[in-house]
Amino acid sequence: MKGVNLDLLMAKCYILNRLMSMNSFETLPVQLNRPRVCVLFPGALGDFICFLPALHELTKSYSVDLLARSEFAAIEPDGVRVLSLERFEVRQLFMGDGARDQRVSQFFAAYAAIYSWFASQQPVFVDQLQTVAQGRAQIFPFRPDPLPVHQADYYLSCLNTSAQDDFAPLVTLRADAQRWCDAFCQRAGFASEPLLMVAPGSGAREKNWPEAHFLQVVHWWGDRLGGKAVVVIGPVEMERRGYEQLSSACVVASGLDLGQLAALLARGDLCIGNDSGVSHLAAAVGSCTVTLFGPSDERQWAPRGPRVKILRRRLNGSPCDGAQSQSCSDRAGLAELTPAEVIQALSKLPEVAKLWQRSP
Repeated sequence: MKGVNLDLLMAKCYILNRLMSMNSFETLPVQLNRPRVCVLFPGALGDFICFLPALHELTKSYSVDLLARSEFAAIEPDGVRVLSLERFEVRQLFMGDGARDQRVSQFFAAYAAIYSWFASQQPVFVDQLQTVAQGRAQIFPFRPDPLPVHQADYYLSCLNTSAQDDFAPLVTLRADAQRWCDAFCQRAGFASEPLLMVAPGSGAREKNWPEAHFLQVVHWWGDRLGGKAVVVIGPVEMERRGYEQLSSACVVASGLDLGQLAALLARGDLCIGNDSGVSHLAAAVGSCTVTLFGPSDERQWAPRGPRVKILRRRLNGSPCDGAQSQSCSDRAGLAELTPAEVIQALSKLPEVAKLWQRSP
C-alpha cells in the first residue's frame, strides 16, 4: 500500500526539543526494600540506548530514578523510573546557593547514591551537587576522553564493569505498544509480505544518506521480494521536510512514542537507517539492522544488537570528529555509497536470503 499516511497526531513524539513534565510518572511504585539511586542523564535517544547497559547494571542492586528526557519512560527498563531532568531540584543546582534550598536537600537526601553524566563542565553545578549529596555523588563527563571508545563501553566503565559479548536485546516491548502495532499493521493492510523499516533521518543532515538512495532500496524491496515498506518520520524530519518521495512510496509512521516505535521496528524483517537514535532502537529490540555511516565514527556510535551490520565508504581513511563533521570528506563518502552497493550488501544478509526463498 503506497502513499498511506498513518500519523498519530495526538501521540507524544519520540524526539522532543524541550523536556516535558513527568508528574504522572512520579506516582509510579518503586521496588520495595532496595536502595534507591538517582541518575542524571542529558542525552538524546541514541545516547540513551547506549546508556541502557549501564542502567541494567545499576538495577541489579538498586531501584533507579532516572532524571532524563521524559519520553524515555515509554521504554524504561524494569526497576527504573523516569523523571524529568528539568525539575526544580536540578535547576536550582546551577545557583550558587541552590544546595541550601530545603526542597533540593530533601530530594537528594532520599538517595543512597547519585550518578551524574550531566553538566560536569559547570563548576557551580558540580559544587552544589557535591554539597547536597554529602559525598554520595559520582560525576562523570558525558563523552569519553580519549576517543575512540564505544559510548556504551564508556558508560559501563564509569561503573567499573564491561559489556557482555552477546549483545542481547536491551528494550523489552510492552503489551500496549504491541497491541498498537498490531492495529497499525492491520490498518496499513500488511499481511505476510516482507516488511522493510526505513529511518532516513538523524540529528544532523550530514549524517543522512540521500532520500533518492533510500527510495531505490524501497523499490528493490518491493520488486525483488514483493515486500512493503514503512518510513519512520520523526519531528526533526517533519520540520526539515525533504522526504516526500519516500512518503509516497511507503506507509508513513509519524508521531509515535518510543514504545510504539520500538514495537514497529521489531515487527520489521529489516531496518535500514543512518547513524541515528532510531537505528540504535532497532538494534536494541533485536531487529536485523543495517546502519549507514558517514562522518561519525562507528567505533564510538555503532548500534549494538544481535543482528547489526554497518556500511560505510571512506574517502579519507578515518571518520571525522564533531567539529569537522559538516565539512569532512566522509560526508561526501556517505552520499557516494551507492544504492547498488547497499542492495548488494543487503542481499547477502541471511535474513534477506530466507525472504528470497519465500518470495514468488
